[in-house]
Amino acid sequence: MTAANISGPVVAGIDGSAAALHAALWAVTEAAARATTLRLVYVLTPDDRTAPEYAEDVARAHESLHTARTTVEVVDAPVTVETAILDGPASEALIAESSGAQLICVGTVGIGRYARSVVGSTAADLAEKAHCPVAVIRTDLHPEAPLHWIIVGIDRPGDDAVVEYALREAALRHAPVLALGDGTAGSAETRGDRIQAWRARHPDVHIHPIDGAGDAAHFLKKHDEPVALAVIGPDEAGELAQIAGHGHSLFRHGAASVLVVRP
Repeated sequence: MTAANISGPVVAGIDGSAAALHAALWAVTEAAARATTLRLVYVLTPDDRTAPEYAEDVARAHESLHTARTTVEVVDAPVTVETAILDGPASEALIAESSGAQLICVGTVGIGRYARSVVGSTAADLAEKAHCPVAVIRTDLHPEAPLHWIIVGIDRPGDDAVVEYALREAALRHAPVLALGDGTAGSAETRGDRIQAWRARHPDVHIHPIDGAGDAAHFLKKHDEPVALAVIGPDEAGELAQIAGHGHSLFRHGAASVLVVRP
């Protein structure tokens, strides 16, 4: 994360959908925790259109941003909200926004084809190319479940920074953490000490280690635990559709919102 990111806003991509509103509500909690601005961004597509059609698109953008602002302000969080209308394509515009942001949040809206359509091509592009952490937020996550886990892998190189991010999210969301080990003997030798250190730094977060669970995509494929959020590193960003899309009819498995961390 660059120095510009540290003081930058939390950005939420708005497109008029319910999924985007859900992402904005998720983002306002993040902005409040960081004591920073929430920036709601609508991107106009670069399609050829007449002047009246362009005017309609701009009016739709203003209406969508007004709805999003009204929705997040109901939360009454101590956050300044700003809005912006940008020219697309959406992926390019939001990736550019990410260079000055602490975090960027989008919903899971399918606008592409095949696997990428499960979470949306814009979300997939952001997960792989953004300059800051990216949250891809689902709206249909086990509303009846009494407990919603955050899952994070703990045995890949660089996982310590990702785990720290997951534990901060867990404290913010009052959620327990499933720490997914890969089952290798070498990792197991140091895992206990690392878990104890994490518990000492985050005494209010319940951490439950699972050995041999594999990564987030593998865990969700094999288990039906009510997982609210999977926190992953950039090397797992290509698995976004498999993680966020597992609740989709193409997969018929568990699903989770996804937070891609760039240490």
